[in-house]
Amino acid sequence: MSEEMDIMDHLMAMIQSGKYEPEDKLPSENEIADWFKVPRITARKAYERLQELGYIYSKQGKGSFVQDRNLRIPLVLSANKSFSQKMTELGYNYESKNIFCEPIEFNHKIFESLAIGEADRVYKIGRLRIIDKRPIALHISYVAESVFPHIESEGKEITSMFKYYQNQGYPHIHSSETSLRLTHPSKYERELLACSSLIPLLVLESECRDGASGRTLEFSKTMYRGDMFTYVI
Repeated sequence: MSEEMDIMDHLMAMIQSGKYEPEDKLPSENEIADWFKVPRITARKAYERLQELGYIYSKQGKGSFVQDRNLRIPLVLSANKSFSQKMTELGYNYESKNIFCEPIEFNHKIFESLAIGEADRVYKIGRLRIIDKRPIALHISYVAESVFPHIESEGKEITSMFKYYQNQGYPHIHSSETSLRLTHPSKYERELLACSSLIPLLVLESECRDGASGRTLEFSKTMYRGDMFTYVI
C-alpha cells in the first residue's frame, strides 16, 4: 500500500505542479512499475485510485490521461435561485429527474425545522440533477402535508420545488442559513451519482421559507459530487 501511495503522491504532485497538463498522456503502467521498482499490479492499482479520485481517466487501448479538473460547474451557494435556474442560465445541458416521493417516519430535526407536530405527515421528494447525462447531485426536499395537502399525489411529478411553490401561491421564497459538511457516499448514493466511495460529497442542509409570511415551506438536503463543482460562497 505504501508503494501504491508513493506512486499516487508523485503523479498528483506532477499534475498539480503543471508538469502534466490536462489531456496529457501519462506514462504506461509498465513504465511506472520500472521507475518505482514495483510489480505492475501496484502501478495499476495506483492508476485505478487516481481515476476514482478524478485526477485521471483512461482510454481503452490508449492509456491514461490527465483529467481537466478546472472545467467544473460553478455553484453559487448564496443566491436565492433554484438549482435548475442556475444551471440553465449557465448554459448547461441540464435535466432534473424525480426519483421518489414518499412519507418519512418522525424525525425530530426535520419536524422541528418545519415547525409541525408529530401527528403531521412529512413527504420527502428526491430529484436527481443531471448535466450532459451525468448525475451530479441528489436534492431531497422534506415538506409537510398540512402545508401542501396534495403533496402525496403531486410530489411524484415535481422536478423543481421552486416552480411548485410558486404555483402554490408562494412567489417570493428564500433560503435560510445553510449548513455544510463533507461526507462519503453510501452504496445507494454511489449508485445514484455514479461515483466511487473515494469521491467526497458536499452536503448542504437548509430551510426554504415564504418571503412574505416567513413560513417554512421545506427542509432540504442536497448532496453534490465533490469532483464536479467549484463553490462560490
